Amino acid sequence: MLRVDAIWEASRRTWALAACGVIIAAIAIADYFTSAYVSFGLLYLFPIMLAAGFLSRRAIIALSLICAALGEGFSALDPYGRASRLLFATLALSGSGLYVYELVRSRRLSRATDERLRVLIATSPAAILTVGESGLIESANEAAAEMLDPLAGNLVGQDVRSFVPELQDAVSSASGSHFRTSMQCELHRTNGEVLPAHVWFSTYTERGARKLAAIMADMSEDNPAAVEATSELALASEERAELNPRQTAVLRLVMNGLKNEEIAARLGVSLSVVKNTLQQLYSRTNSRNRSQLVRAALEHYQDLI
Repeated sequence: MLRVDAIWEASRRTWALAACGVIIAAIAIADYFTSAYVSFGLLYLFPIMLAAGFLSRRAIIALSLICAALGEGFSALDPYGRASRLLFATLALSGSGLYVYELVRSRRLSRATDERLRVLIATSPAAILTVGESGLIESANEAAAEMLDPLAGNLVGQDVRSFVPELQDAVSSASGSHFRTSMQCELHRTNGEVLPAHVWFSTYTERGARKLAAIMADMSEDNPAAVEATSELALASEERAELNPRQTAVLRLVMNGLKNEEIAARLGVSLSVVKNTLQQLYSRTNSRNRSQLVRAALEHYQDLI
């Protein structure tokens, strides 16, 4: 796809400024040899907008003043209003140039930030991946590839359900709300191993499509009891317990990553009520902690959250 902002790539600076000079000279010559009642002053907008992506603010204003002076120099209008016309023409040209300058500068900063973030993720020791709305892995760093696919080492394009089924449930949820939470679950590796893990994830929307970003940590070495805990949760009854309105409301806010104090403030209840409701949710979902509750919610209560 053709990117308009490619015109202002740093590698094109010399070419763009040379083209700007040629265009200004061509407009001035055409204005000189044309009838005095026809002005090409408006055309100076184009070279100024072209050069704005490579010049400083002061240089843009100076170039705008030069172009305004050239346009006024070939004008047949009343000379008594020349100063005011020169001023307004300079303001109009420099305003357009400065607008383009800010757009290009913002775009460059955004791209630089994206590149730094990409390098940080790629070199991070933490396993990080992103999942598209269809459930296919769109990006994964080296740590994620080593954790989930030690044989091939390439996760991009593969179905996340093969590795972390719960993430597929989260990203494909019909709910319009976004999740910002964590959970304990099992990671299925391509070599057949199953690892207990803690997963922090957040769903977001990009260009109208629902996506998910996740960070995964292997718990098998740090917490030997994790295997037993996740296994007990996996063997829990497939039949879900019914939740009352307050339990459902608290569960939704837990899935949105809110703390107990924030949940209490949002629902207008006391902190003790929230804690009691959480204990009820733990009991009804056979969960021991918040992370396991999140997993149970993704597996059995998607229609409520």
